[in-house]
Amino acid sequence: MLPTQKLSRSRTRSRRAHHARRPANLSDCPKCNKAKLPHAACDNCGYVRPGLSLETKKES
Repeated sequence: MLPTQKLSRSRTRSRRAHHARRPANLSDCPKCNKAKLPHAACDNCGYVRPGLSLETKKES
């Protein structure tokens, strides 16, 4: 089916008003204080939780 009437710019833009991107929610690593995503391993030191850390490869 085709639309019966053209939607105005204001109606279209009002509908898309909440489509804006949000900044990433970053938290500090408790071990090295670098920014990391929550519930993920730290890219710098590999820290996940007390007693568990992953090996990270250093790019040269």
